[in-house]
Amino acid sequence: MVGIGPGGPLDRTRRAAEAITRSQVIVGYTHYVEQIRDLTAGKEVIATGMTQEVERCRTALLRASEGQEVALISSGDPGIYGMAGLALEIAAADRVEVVIEIIPGVSAAAAAAAALGAPLMCDFAVLSLSDLLVPWETIRLRLEAVAAADLVAVLYNPRSKKRRGQLAEAAAIFRRHRPGKTPVGVGTAVGTEEENIVLSDLDTFLDLEIGMRSIVIVGNSSSRRQGNWFITPRGYRI
Repeated sequence: MVGIGPGGPLDRTRRAAEAITRSQVIVGYTHYVEQIRDLTAGKEVIATGMTQEVERCRTALLRASEGQEVALISSGDPGIYGMAGLALEIAAADRVEVVIEIIPGVSAAAAAAAALGAPLMCDFAVLSLSDLLVPWETIRLRLEAVAAADLVAVLYNPRSKKRRGQLAEAAAIFRRHRPGKTPVGVGTAVGTEEENIVLSDLDTFLDLEIGMRSIVIVGNSSSRRQGNWFITPRGYRI
């Protein structure tokens, strides 16, 4: 299970590249497989679309059980909203006994934070706003808890073509606990040629172009804007 980072080859680890290079079969979501095409020449590539995660995992495990070395691709880190957990669950449920190696990658949260400055220097929480697998009521409760705890929040899957209201509700929850000028950073397509990084605030960030390729980082009570940087101080005396 290979994490390829947020998208560009510069954010791909050497360990990930070596694993893909030595694999005979590459399995992954079509868009992610396209991001590693420089490493897949001469290999069997099995690429499928959205919502076919279970099928991809079963295909990868089947090929591995047949003796092939398989790279199951995740963007970012495979253990952070990636394929690692699902693949391990399926391997146990289907009683597939193969050697599994999980290769970490640069997460979208880390890549976006680096592009914005240093917003994650102190305690933070990571949440997905997608209610495809988790009920919105559960997500809402978690947002309330994070906002009340004054944690910096990293929001994955903030908005899609069909799902528009969740991000607005999340913003309203944070505004009940934090000033409107609290810094909010948005990183879209981080690490790719289409990368777009914008620093805004709670009052205005909903006006930005935000989609499924975006990461939204909401600051806490100590977060601040320093020029073009978004910083959450850790508490050092300087």
